[in-house]
Amino acid sequence: MKIVVIGGSGRIGKRLVNNLRELGHQAVAASPSTGVNSLTGEGLAEALAGAQVVVDVTNAPSWEDRAVLAFFETSTRNLLAAEAAAGVGHHVALSIVGTDRLPENGYYRAKVAQEHLIKASKVPYSILRATQFFEFIGGIADEATTGQTVRVSSAFLQPILSADVADALADVTIGAPINGTVEVAGPEQIPLDELIRRFLSATKDPRKVITDVNARFFGAVLSDHSLTAGENARLAPTRFEDWLSSYIAQK
Repeated sequence: MKIVVIGGSGRIGKRLVNNLRELGHQAVAASPSTGVNSLTGEGLAEALAGAQVVVDVTNAPSWEDRAVLAFFETSTRNLLAAEAAAGVGHHVALSIVGTDRLPENGYYRAKVAQEHLIKASKVPYSILRATQFFEFIGGIADEATTGQTVRVSSAFLQPILSADVADALADVTIGAPINGTVEVAGPEQIPLDELIRRFLSATKDPRKVITDVNARFFGAVLSDHSLTAGENARLAPTRFEDWLSSYIAQK
């Protein structure tokens, strides 16, 4: 089966392409570096010729509210139109758990807009929503830092290893379209403040974590389960402490 991975040079895309090739599929990594640009439409028709499945794991180059919305709306429209013209039978997209619960966050609003376009299209689809990646914990701490203080909520996160997301995405990709949304999450729900403390302690970072229920998460105030998956989510195997130990060993 020919499967085109749009964004195939990124963190998830590379792993997904490798997974699919190991399963015997013709997985094509498509990105601007290979002459395929979903934002401009360049190279899409050629890349999608003969494809049965297209997987969208693209990410916006800018997270500014208007720019990220324009990226996901334009890119998704271009992809869906090219897929319809090429007779693609399954559109798969990676999204984020909690996108529809945090409208204050411009990136999440853009992902909701992307999902709406996919659902309104005539191309059969599957959407996989994933929780926050382990690899993003340091960036979450940095965004919440002022001086030597990290001010974060005690709301729960259910973080996941990015490789586990790619594995789940491969399963969705080779399956039949569900014309719906499924979730994948890490095996543990951990308060955000505790998660950041554990990360900073392990990395010997001197910053102090302050718990503040009103602290914003990239512009949004969290409730306890804004970012956790539902009861029917697929749970990934890798625990945070196992990843953290490996992360420290590699530094």
